Amino acid sequence: MFKDTQERVALFGGSFDPPHIGHKLVVIEALRLLEINRLVVIPTYLNLFKTNTHFSTAQRLKMTSEMFKAFSNVLVSDFEIKEGEPTPTAKSLAHFQEQYRVKYLIIGADNLASIDKWYNFTWLNEQITWVVATRRGYSVDTSKLRVFKILEIDADISSTQIRNNIVKDKP
Repeated sequence: MFKDTQERVALFGGSFDPPHIGHKLVVIEALRLLEINRLVVIPTYLNLFKTNTHFSTAQRLKMTSEMFKAFSNVLVSDFEIKEGEPTPTAKSLAHFQEQYRVKYLIIGADNLASIDKWYNFTWLNEQITWVVATRRGYSVDTSKLRVFKILEIDADISSTQIRNNIVKDKP
């Protein structure tokens, strides 16, 4: 298939442990501002920089699918979960490039400090336009990124806060 006839997509990966309104706001803004036909949400099997998750892969995939089921142009993919091991973003990008014209990779501002430590960062940086979702408490230093756009997201929530509240509320 020719690249110019393929759907233009953005990829948005993450642990989604659990998914929350901040993730939903990122998707809404990305659909509104980016020139794409589809947004692919990719829950990780396990983030390469983490050792575990609170919710199981099945739970995170189900919750993420449920959150975005009303969005006709959002696909929640089980690609990384099916891999059964931590999957570098570069591998996921290469996979989705086989079927789509991947224009954007959406990340949270919290990823910027260590972005150059990502597997095959130089290749990733050459392939796509980064879309950085702002996050309270994190600066937006885009100096390592070749091309980028900023998504202004005003949500004072994180998966860590939700998990901490779940643990705190348990008897």
